Amino acid sequence: MSAATLPTLTTKDLTTDQEVRWCPGCGDYSILAQMKKALLTVGVPKERMVFVSGIGCSSRFPYYMNTYGFHTIHGRAPTFATGLRLANPDLQVWVVTGDGDGLSIGGNHLVHALRRNVDIKVLLFNNEIYGLTKGQYSPASRVGTASKTSPGGSFETPVRPLSIALAAEATFVARTVDVDVQHLVATLQRAAAHKGSAFVEIYQNCKIFNDEVFAYATDKAVKADNVLYLEHGKPLLFGKDRTKGIRLNGLKPEVVQVGRDCALDDVLTHDEAADEPTLAYLLSRFAHDETPGAADPFPEPVGVFRAVKKPTYEELLDDRIAQAVAKKGPGKVEDLFKAEDIWTVQ
Repeated sequence: MSAATLPTLTTKDLTTDQEVRWCPGCGDYSILAQMKKALLTVGVPKERMVFVSGIGCSSRFPYYMNTYGFHTIHGRAPTFATGLRLANPDLQVWVVTGDGDGLSIGGNHLVHALRRNVDIKVLLFNNEIYGLTKGQYSPASRVGTASKTSPGGSFETPVRPLSIALAAEATFVARTVDVDVQHLVATLQRAAAHKGSAFVEIYQNCKIFNDEVFAYATDKAVKADNVLYLEHGKPLLFGKDRTKGIRLNGLKPEVVQVGRDCALDDVLTHDEAADEPTLAYLLSRFAHDETPGAADPFPEPVGVFRAVKKPTYEELLDDRIAQAVAKKGPGKVEDLFKAEDIWTVQ
């Protein structure tokens, strides 16, 4: 589509007549608003956009976007999205899921969609709790989370969504925060522009069952010391004066004070385009330490961890089909029933 024929959309064009039904103060409202803003610039008509969801609070999303949409079954949104993308490659396919839907019953489906590099964009709303079913701990809940199913605090090791995505070799992996609106819009735009499997974890506040679990990353008084904004080709610096940095000591990362512990050149430089995801995986392991008096706690990175180009599943599949047709002809369905590997049951 040429620049002269790009669709001109407004947020009103993407708004449905459905009543938005989330709890007051839910972070989903912000994600919905920023998604509409992000889509205004991607140059895709709304008739070629589709949102696929599973089960959960986040999965109401398709009802509120004036595009095509599918509200599917628990955990299977990536599977539906894969089939949809293969059947109609002209569509821009978004998957909206949560830490419960996407990481528990849907974990296997998520991993395989990402490793295949299907050209879909997966948004995982992470509030570290089951909201729709009223407050049970989820696979992403951190140790100590008190809930209806863990009144004494969860003792299970939490899943790290970004680590899972990177281990699955997703070609675009990012994290953003529901109330960091400019960063959220920019991240969604980059995911939209990526060709291949895009995975975006969005920290999303659940006002009712897990309120302020991400306050360390949203409170302006402490945010600068707790959040590391990733910028390609730039040193990993954070803090109010950006004088704190990340240095590698052998294979071990450490927080340093630039000018006191080391020079700026000693600070690790972020490379989102590195084909080998090892350093991106290392960054995905950084987690906010709420231990009182903890020395030099690591910040939690937000931004793009990885963005690389690889053949998509659709491209490889089309190529395989073309090779088969060139070698054996277009074939017929009837011939499958007359192949050699058949037998008769008496």
